[in-house]
Amino acid sequence: MMSALVTKRLSEAVGASVVDVDRERLLHDPDLPPAVLDALDANGVLAFRGLHLDDADQVAFSKRLGRVESFGAGEHPEIYRVTLDPQKNPHADYLRGTFDWHIDGMTEDIPIMATVLCAHAVAGSGGETEFASTYAAYDDLSDAEKERFDSVRVVHTLEATQRLVTPDPTPEQVAMWRTRKPKVHPLVWKHRSGRSSLVLGATTERVVDMRAEEGRAFLDELLTRATRPELVYRHVWQVGDMVIWDNRGVLHRACRYDPTSARDMHRTTLYGDEPVQ
Repeated sequence: MMSALVTKRLSEAVGASVVDVDRERLLHDPDLPPAVLDALDANGVLAFRGLHLDDADQVAFSKRLGRVESFGAGEHPEIYRVTLDPQKNPHADYLRGTFDWHIDGMTEDIPIMATVLCAHAVAGSGGETEFASTYAAYDDLSDAEKERFDSVRVVHTLEATQRLVTPDPTPEQVAMWRTRKPKVHPLVWKHRSGRSSLVLGATTERVVDMRAEEGRAFLDELLTRATRPELVYRHVWQVGDMVIWDNRGVLHRACRYDPTSARDMHRTTLYGDEPVQ
């Protein structure tokens, strides 16, 4: 039996590096999947340096952790390429929305549980990924705020994220964005584990029963508090790195980089089974 994971904290509030796992253990140690999931729950983000997994390895490892989402055809349909090169990803323009803080899947009833991202090529400048814990953001609230925020509900839309990068859209663009229906979630996500987190980020369009300007200011102030520099872990990618994050309680964003960059990240996502409630 292998020992538990050896980890090293990467910031005050989120993130740990895993220092004792190689490809062989990743794919074959029977005790690894529960150890990884426990460490992910405790740290929000896990960084593995220098694994150099190919797509088959990444998919096999991801399936050891849970049910993996499929994105289409091909030899490894579970792999989604995160790149601004439209030759490699026909939806590359949409990915400009990842430059703002967000939680994936917030226009769905059940967001994904976690994301696994492997670096195949990195940007010469920029392209780091930043993470901030929304569990920590909730814990940082005063008791009065926790009580007041308990009844707050927020409308999430794809349009909100896209307007941040395309502030003057065409009618056709707006119509396309609005094919994704709005989703209303509570501001405070009360998890089955007993923990609570804040549901924030670029998908937040407005607060229910609050004037638009007031609601925007309220959400922006909370996001600023949640992403204070001392609470953020910035991962500076090297080719071969793998990073996993808990999508249920971690905000993330890509730092801006040249769209002609060769940056190419391969993503797998684990289905969630917990609605925001």
